Amino acid sequence: MIGIIDYGAGNLRSVQNTLAEIGAAYQLVHTPGQLRHASKVVLPGVGHFGQMMRALEMMEMRDPIKRCIGQGVPFLGICLGMQAFFERSEEAPELEGFNLLPGVVKRFNGNLRVPHMGWNEIVPRPGTSLLNNLGPRPYLYFAHSYYGPLCPATAATCEYGHLYTAVVEAANLFGVQFHPEKSGALGLRIVKNFVDL
Repeated sequence: MIGIIDYGAGNLRSVQNTLAEIGAAYQLVHTPGQLRHASKVVLPGVGHFGQMMRALEMMEMRDPIKRCIGQGVPFLGICLGMQAFFERSEEAPELEGFNLLPGVVKRFNGNLRVPHMGWNEIVPRPGTSLLNNLGPRPYLYFAHSYYGPLCPATAATCEYGHLYTAVVEAANLFGVQFHPEKSGALGLRIVKNFVDL
């Protein structure tokens, strides 16, 4: 059973619909006890880094999430959910992320239109299981104002003004900056790749 952590994310319903479309069984997770019964976990994310981290704190989910990942449960963070893997974010610098990946999530600056919204191509690292059978430079749907830095777990990059992390993959930890639930057939393939791990 795939657990979807429900802290009030705006893309929750879209993630549910995507899992339903590929025939994957899931349940919404509201408590640490429910998290323990999940064979895989998805952390969706839309909105503000600070609101998400505070909501997870109020649900007493921060330590259980880190424990779940540490125990080897496949874990997928989507958009803001992936940004939570890093040390912190400029969007709420007073709050810590999960500190699973090195670096700080930063805001796009310069003359770029923010948020970065729409279709863009990613460049995968060879052998990335989450992106299996997607082709060399798939186009996917992005909607974000902040981005994760390049790090050892970077499994695909995207360019918008400069290069940043579009996908992370390290053992059982997976994250995508784009929205697979809004990326058509390729997005469905990515979610199915995660479900089939």
